[in-house]
Amino acid sequence: MPRRIGLLIFPGFQLLDAAGPVAAFEIAGRFAPGAYALQLVAAEPGLVRSSSGVAWAAEPLADGPFDTVMAAGGYGTAGAMACPRTLAWLSAEAARARRVASVCSGTYLLAEAGLLDGRAATTHWGRSQDFARRYPRIDLQPDRIFVRDGPVWTSAGITAGIDLALALVAEDLGEAVARRTAQELVVHQRRPGGQSQFSALVELGGQSGRFADLMAWMRERLHEPLGVERLADRAAMSPRHFARAFAAETGLTPAKAVERLRLEAARLRVEASAEPIDRVAETAGFGDAERMRRAFIRAFGQPPQALRRAARA
Repeated sequence: MPRRIGLLIFPGFQLLDAAGPVAAFEIAGRFAPGAYALQLVAAEPGLVRSSSGVAWAAEPLADGPFDTVMAAGGYGTAGAMACPRTLAWLSAEAARARRVASVCSGTYLLAEAGLLDGRAATTHWGRSQDFARRYPRIDLQPDRIFVRDGPVWTSAGITAGIDLALALVAEDLGEAVARRTAQELVVHQRRPGGQSQFSALVELGGQSGRFADLMAWMRERLHEPLGVERLADRAAMSPRHFARAFAAETGLTPAKAVERLRLEAARLRVEASAEPIDRVAETAGFGDAERMRRAFIRAFGQPPQALRRAARA
């Protein structure tokens, strides 16, 4: 019996939010024939235009039961949030489905439908501050590629929907099929849900690039003390003003950004080399291996040794 997947779209949806998971499920079905039956649905059926202008044909909001209900995201999310029929359908079908999922800002739709209260979730980093203000009862984890809390899965922006879909395939059909699907998609490797989505923002120096030079300076000195006073002096700002401005630009405190840069540098060394873990911890600025191990578990959900084994596998 195929697993029936209902994928919700709406005017202004992000095309890849839907196309990525659709492609993953479709390709997985080549390796496990009959595994999935895909159905695009919308409150206003017919041709539904994405934010790119490309339109997809969707069916009416259908009665389940669905195995999986998934909501796309995109610039049109606000309109979908204001549609009572959409929210009522999500709420009703999620109650009957085995699991419910969202891609990018589709997390807002799950939240508006009351499906995330008291649960952990994530969304695109650019919407994290707004999401946290709107939904204080949801445990937002903004530095995750995707988050699973029981039967509810949420993912970060756009391509993270592929990572989420591959994780769902792995749960349904096993790691071997998920790995073959990833290879067919020419995805270098499946990213674990705990991997950070903040790298791009940090690399750019914030939303406007204001702190790009400072970030480059920090990356060259990760093994040195990088307290807020030193960073503020480098930025020619008072510590208090710097801390506020930096958090507004990046969504991170200076201390958290330093840790993130150290984590990314250490992760690359852990996965790409045979360098001793304690040496990686020292050169990345953690000081000792135990401190780095705790930081890895917080950020990636796994200790350094587990990430090294996975990379070698």
